[in-house]
Amino acid sequence: MTQTTVTGSAVQPVNLFSFDRHGLGEYLQSLGEKPYRAKQVMQWLYARGVRDFDEMSDISKSLRAQFHEQCTTTLPTVSEEHLSTDGTCKWLFELHDGNRIETVYIPEKDRGTLCVSSQIGCALDCSFCATARQGFNRNLSVDEIIGQVWLANKLLSARPETRGQKVTNVVMMGMGEPLLNMSALVPSLSLMMDDLGYGLSKRRTTVSTSGVVPAMDRLTDAIDVSLAVSLHAPTNELRDQLVPINRKYPIAELMDACWRYVKEGSRKKSVLFEYVMLDGVNDNPAEARALAKLLRNFPGKVNLIPFNPFPSSGYQRSSRARVERFQSILSEQGVLTLTRTTRGDDIDAACGQLAGQVDDRSRRYVKFAEPRFGEQFR
Repeated sequence: MTQTTVTGSAVQPVNLFSFDRHGLGEYLQSLGEKPYRAKQVMQWLYARGVRDFDEMSDISKSLRAQFHEQCTTTLPTVSEEHLSTDGTCKWLFELHDGNRIETVYIPEKDRGTLCVSSQIGCALDCSFCATARQGFNRNLSVDEIIGQVWLANKLLSARPETRGQKVTNVVMMGMGEPLLNMSALVPSLSLMMDDLGYGLSKRRTTVSTSGVVPAMDRLTDAIDVSLAVSLHAPTNELRDQLVPINRKYPIAELMDACWRYVKEGSRKKSVLFEYVMLDGVNDNPAEARALAKLLRNFPGKVNLIPFNPFPSSGYQRSSRARVERFQSILSEQGVLTLTRTTRGDDIDAACGQLAGQVDDRSRRYVKFAEPRFGEQFR
């Protein structure tokens, strides 16, 4: 449970956005309050979007006084906002330490999907991802994760052209590997799915992972959400180059974890396998046949993602003809396949383009100055 912390001689206030319902109840108990007060506080924070303690009129004056003394409702601040011609919106949020993260809202006819970041940068060096070029600084806290959802809804309602739109789906597919930040991820997901938070169903709450197998099992045990796996290659030889964590958790171990996920519990589950299409690298008929063999009889579907080029990536987007041929082979083998429509290209908000501004503690930029991994497959 989060408590007031001391840094040097300064007492750091407790951020009320750091708690899920259970954690908030425990914190209020530590202040001498009844746990049910958590419901009142959450209704103010999430249902009403109120952060000012003085406006929380059904909370006692004594508790509000304690909040003023010990607590905060600080959120990231908006550094930049970019609106795409297709309606996609990207925000650059600045955090308390000056680091910045990117969050993307994608409007569709029947939903509004928010792509949420979990880390500042990323410790995994997937060769086709712009975030990987930034290196890694630190994990995000619960208030920094849930704050992206809170701010997105607030900002959408404030702008005339997006008024009436709201977040109905969350995908943990922004900057970072969510499963390397489990301690903040699970409470954040709990808030998103809580009726007193955002009331999202498990089908509208998705965690994407590059394949951190032990954490996949912990996630399965901790909370019931939808799972997406960044696969991007059907063989270990190729995936080792594109998604280097495969060297630690190869495809066989990854698929075993996926099977454990779909078999957990009584409700029907499936996995979304993400597959970025890289021209001449992983989009050949041989890879399509190998992928079909790998996923045959597995309860899932493949999402083919057009690659979104960025400077010095070393890769090119697969042509439409190659994507269609790849999809046709998978479909012929009985693998359900979708092709993602590229969104937000004009504001660098598309999949794999999120970069933010990260103080690279890993010195990843040195490695990325070398020839690209994919060149050996051309």
